[in-house]
Amino acid sequence: MDTSLDGNAAAGTLGDLFAFDITMAVSTCATCRDARRIAELRAYLDAPGIVLRCASCGAAQLRLVRATDRAWLDLQGIQVLEIHSPTAAD
Repeated sequence: MDTSLDGNAAAGTLGDLFAFDITMAVSTCATCRDARRIAELRAYLDAPGIVLRCASCGAAQLRLVRATDRAWLDLQGIQVLEIHSPTAAD
């Protein structure tokens, strides 16, 4: 019995996750496994988009290209993205 739903069922939870300060998230590089906050990655902004590279090995972790009506986000260089929930004290 297939109990799967379409992606809309995850909209609320995903919406909560993507409403955070991304620079505080910890990215684990898919190439060298170094874990650092996004704020510590090397940012290259002089291309048609944004490229964030690992501060240890230089591998591209995140690529973002935006147009007026859409964006393309490539996270292939990130093995895992650790996002901390805000606490009541924050």
